[in-house]
Parts: sequence; C-alpha cells; structure tokens
Amino acid sequence: MKATKHNILGSDYVGAFCICTDAYTIIPEMVGNSLKHIVEETFGTEVFTGKLSNSDLLGIFGRANSNGLVLSNTTYEAEITELKRSKSINIGVIESDLNAVGNNIITNDKVAFINPEYSPKAAKEVSDVLGVEVFPMKIGYFKTLGSSNILTNRGMALNNTVSDEQKERIEEMLGIKTTRTTANTGSLNIGIAAVANSNGIMTGNSTTGFELARLIQTLE
Repeated sequence: MKATKHNILGSDYVGAFCICTDAYTIIPEMVGNSLKHIVEETFGTEVFTGKLSNSDLLGIFGRANSNGLVLSNTTYEAEITELKRSKSINIGVIESDLNAVGNNIITNDKVAFINPEYSPKAAKEVSDVLGVEVFPMKIGYFKTLGSSNILTNRGMALNNTVSDEQKERIEEMLGIKTTRTTANTGSLNIGIAAVANSNGIMTGNSTTGFELARLIQTLE
C-alpha cells in the first residue's frame, strides 16, 4: 500500500477535501498539478476535480464507492453536470437535513453504514445509489461515522471509542480486519484526517509515524 502525508489547501484534514474510491478520486479544483500527481500515484485511480455545495469540502458533501456517488441536497445542478461530464457516474442526491453526507455515511463496494437519524426513505436512496446493503448505526460514540472512521474494500480503521464488542461485531459483519486508531496526532476524526482506497492512503502532515503504521496495518 502506498502512503503519503500531505495537506490540501493548507489543511491537514485531507479527507474533508477528497472523495476516493477504487475507481476514481475527486479533488478540489484549486489543487495544483503536483499534488494531483501525488494523488494519482497514491490511489492508483483516475483523478478529476470538482466542487460541491459551492465548497472545496468534497469529502464532507459527498460519499462514494465504485458503484455510485451520494451527494447532499445542497449540491448545485451545475456541479452535478460537471461531475457527469468528467466521468460517467451513478449520482444520487439525498433529501435530508443531514446534508453533510460524507460525515454521516461510510461505505465500500459491499456495505454502507449510515447515521441512524437518516429516515428509511433516505437509507433506501443511499442503498440504491451505492448498490450495497445499508446499516444505520453508531460506531463508538459517533453517529457521524463517516468523519470518525475509514472503510475500504480491504479493511476498516475505527475511532478509539469503539468497544471490543462492537469491534468484533463489525469484523463479523464485514469479514475484514479492523484496527482502532487516531490520526493527525490524536484526532478521533480519522475519516476527515485521512482518505484511503484499496491501493493507498493519504493523511495529514501532523499524523504521527505510529498512527500511520496503524492505519496501514488495517487498510493494506
């Protein structure tokens, strides 16, 4: 697994700015060519740029797997059109007050966990767009499980509030390994402190060597 530490637009919370799957990665329009090349090398995917909800915080306002892309209802139609022009993607807009969908949904190509406050209608919309079974739940102390955990097709990094019992239950559900860790020197918000797919991981510059090793251990 390739691993790199970086910042995006001056922030160590690189996961807040990226949407990454095994098929493609979306980064902000303002990112320079040198970082775009690093992203391509790290994740081994096609990389294109975009904006969501008139913001560079793509990882906050979108969540995707190789099957589809879920967007907030604050997304502008022109932004969706531009994404479809860049790549043929199955896109769905979720009608919910929980519009920071990247914070509230976590997915790989087989399963999605969502904030339990999503309505059954919204949960079905997520399932239809991503093509996976959906489980409403808290992970550890957090309903905002997208911002506090990382899930790929290879493994799952959990925030440090997850109990032994829930860790074992998640491993049984997914059939993949999990590890509890922090990132960016102690942050529980590992889902926005880092971004990963099956090929690589990028974390903020302030992530310690120990934290990076823990992330690689579970995601490679």
